[in-house]
Amino acid sequence: MPDIIHLLPDSVANQIAAGEVVQRPASAVKEMLENAIDAGATRIQLIIKDAGKTLIQVIDNGSGMSITDARMCFERHATSKVRKAEDLFAIRTMGFRGEAMASISAIAQVELRTRLHDEEVGTLLQIEGSDVVKQEPVATSAGTSILVKNLFYNTPARRNFLKSNPAEMRHIIDEFHRVVLPNPHISFSLHHDGAEIYRLPSATLKQRLVHLFGNNYNERLIPVEEETTIINLKGFIGKPAYAKKTRGEQYFFVNNRFIKDAYLNHAVLKAYQDLLPDDNFPLYVLFIDIDPSKIDVNVHPTKTEIKYLDEKSIYAIIHAAVKRSLGRFNISPSLDFNQETGFSNMISHKKPEDIIPPGIAFNPDFNPFSNDRPGQSRSYSAPAGNRLTNNANWESLYEINEQRIPEQATLAIQEEPDIPIAESKKQLMQVHNKYIVSQIKSGVMLIDQQAAHERVLYERFLLHLEDRMGASQQSLFPQTVTLSTNDFELAKSLLDDIKSLGFQVREFGRNTLVI
Repeated sequence: MPDIIHLLPDSVANQIAAGEVVQRPASAVKEMLENAIDAGATRIQLIIKDAGKTLIQVIDNGSGMSITDARMCFERHATSKVRKAEDLFAIRTMGFRGEAMASISAIAQVELRTRLHDEEVGTLLQIEGSDVVKQEPVATSAGTSILVKNLFYNTPARRNFLKSNPAEMRHIIDEFHRVVLPNPHISFSLHHDGAEIYRLPSATLKQRLVHLFGNNYNERLIPVEEETTIINLKGFIGKPAYAKKTRGEQYFFVNNRFIKDAYLNHAVLKAYQDLLPDDNFPLYVLFIDIDPSKIDVNVHPTKTEIKYLDEKSIYAIIHAAVKRSLGRFNISPSLDFNQETGFSNMISHKKPEDIIPPGIAFNPDFNPFSNDRPGQSRSYSAPAGNRLTNNANWESLYEINEQRIPEQATLAIQEEPDIPIAESKKQLMQVHNKYIVSQIKSGVMLIDQQAAHERVLYERFLLHLEDRMGASQQSLFPQTVTLSTNDFELAKSLLDDIKSLGFQVREFGRNTLVI
């Protein structure tokens, strides 16, 4: 039997690796930005066209590369960050696997321009499908510019799986956020189809958050800081009043690397217990600094999963630090038992003999149903000696009224005829101002008011969308709404549908709509 196992060509192996590393344009953006950060750049530009399907370009002022390094960076498992196996447990850089550029160049047309700071001439490389098609000296600025065109051009099946441009652009913005948040000392800019989406100067962490999410986030943030022998924790959490229905603004970074960890996320949510409804999620941006030897980042090619040596202790530290910050800013309710003013100041310290019981004044001869009404009302004040007698008369009158009310109520109930359930139009009861209980032939039906109302509105909006004739009423004053960049891009893609529902909406500045 002939031998059937053979070694795959590099171009095929790179395309297979690209399936894990580069799943969509946002994956390429992440790898290219992280390479620029590892190169020591202080200014990074990201240029996108057609949500990354046509063009992705990253320009930085980092260290640049020599001719040899420029060729080597597109080879599989070629990296400047790891020399031996022990280095995997002392990683401080973003990249280390040596797969990113080899995978990207296998499924796209790549152009690289780079120059070292101490050299006058740079290098130009053009690569298509892992093959170098052009190499020559070039005049270029110090640093590196990588341009990726026609992603997945040679794998049409992968390209067909890409979503719409707005959806892919939202993924790119998400990755952009995850890179720029832990690097506020670096200035970033993002352009899409010629329009500037972000221009972020170097700043503090809080300023970077406000630049990303809007000025209204200034009042929403609570600082968190904790130093222990295991980890150093810092960052910001959101006030419970500003929690949202989605998890979009929740970020964990370990040694400045964005990670996804449900266990640590639970530590934060548990600190908000009893402060938020179950379906609300707080904002948090937390940075964990830990000894690299106590974690393993080489778990997944995307490097978003990490294993910890002492996970339970980290969980406890995060939970305690978040809870302490919430308490420090008077978010969680508390009682100060050392406060001087209390209930004792509200109680009178007069002697019992100084207290005069209130008297009851009434007219026993007054008949509200009598036609003979005096021109002036008369009031009678009972003498001090007759208070007990008048009190007794008052109580007897009250007892008479108590006896009459049940009799009248009983008569009213007896006069009401029995109505069969099938013949009654509606027999409804409300519970806790939230649920409707309705009787039906087979038993009882429980309706969630909010869900029912949302369903009614949903069906009405669907009808308006089909007819393109939404009913509306002109507002006296327009309303301005400031959104996050992701939500703003989503709203722009839905403007036609929103207008068909009867709303007049137009752009009104950066990330702002006027309605």
